[in-house]
Amino acid sequence: MNTAVWNGIGVMSGTSLDGIDLAWCRFERTDGRWTYHILDASTFPYSPDFRQRLADAPRMSALAYTQLNVDLGELFAQHINQWIGQRPKPDFIASHGHTVFHQPQHGLTTQIGSGAVIAAQTGIRTVCDFRTTDVALGGQGAPLVPIGDEHLFGRYDACLNLGGFSNISFRKEDHRIAFDISPCNMALNLLANRQGLEYDPDGRIAESGSIIHPLLEKLNQLDYYRLPAPKSLGKEWFDGMFLPLLQPFLDNDNLPNCLRTVVEHIAMQMSAAVPMCAGQMLVTGGGAHNRFLIQRLSDLSPLRVVVPDARTVDYKEALVFAFLGLLRLQEENNCLNSVTGSISNNCGGAVYLPAKAL
Repeated sequence: MNTAVWNGIGVMSGTSLDGIDLAWCRFERTDGRWTYHILDASTFPYSPDFRQRLADAPRMSALAYTQLNVDLGELFAQHINQWIGQRPKPDFIASHGHTVFHQPQHGLTTQIGSGAVIAAQTGIRTVCDFRTTDVALGGQGAPLVPIGDEHLFGRYDACLNLGGFSNISFRKEDHRIAFDISPCNMALNLLANRQGLEYDPDGRIAESGSIIHPLLEKLNQLDYYRLPAPKSLGKEWFDGMFLPLLQPFLDNDNLPNCLRTVVEHIAMQMSAAVPMCAGQMLVTGGGAHNRFLIQRLSDLSPLRVVVPDARTVDYKEALVFAFLGLLRLQEENNCLNSVTGSISNNCGGAVYLPAKAL
């Protein structure tokens, strides 16, 4: 029996701007089969000022945008160094960075948070920029998590992630299918923010509201939902297509009804996306803590919804990006063209090495 072991830190900053997720992971490969352990995990919230800078990034000047890339890399490195403390350094860091632009139809995607700065300030080799190779090969550059679903969570019939957007991954015949489904926390948190809340705890406000049927019908008729996979969503689509449909209904008295309607929309789109079979669906991401959303998904889905332990719920994406970084360092494919639509499977990621003493 041949076993190899690696330790790495996965770094994730999601579109919901809730903070920086760090997951210290151990990966073992025995005779070609992978197992994982999340040894430690933490989230570091953004300060209000930094969160606003990230929200403003798409409209910044080139100079301000470049400075933000460096500053975010420094912030990542600062939190990583404090978090590691006196522990032995891991073998590598794998940082997704923070997505600002994602327009694969124009051949571009950008994630900021300088990998060079992270490697220089932590002294640990760093992998970042996971999406651009796939986009250059004609793919969506997203979603990337399905390679982890395939190797680490293959016992489930489907894997659903409820982040800023919801996305799903499942096997169909002899290959894995995955795609972004709909907005999720990005829409729900935006509505909760208008009530002065960071999010809707347990979906209680949504549960108290009533469905606005004309709004639900408009949301369900968005062209994206009729597109075949592979396909992916970005903030540009949310701002340009989804949000304008909500705007006419956004007076304060109507917010519980808007939340109720958006929850129903999300649950309907997710249930329509899952494979029509008996089995289990793993559900992770921040939206898995929304009790009412999970209830509606369970009511509508043909698969049995499984919400795992809190650490897996909150840090699965960071875990999988650590895994993608390891595959990159092993020069193995970490992106599936059956998922993204690129011309081939590929090995994406830029590698930055720390300086060596002379």
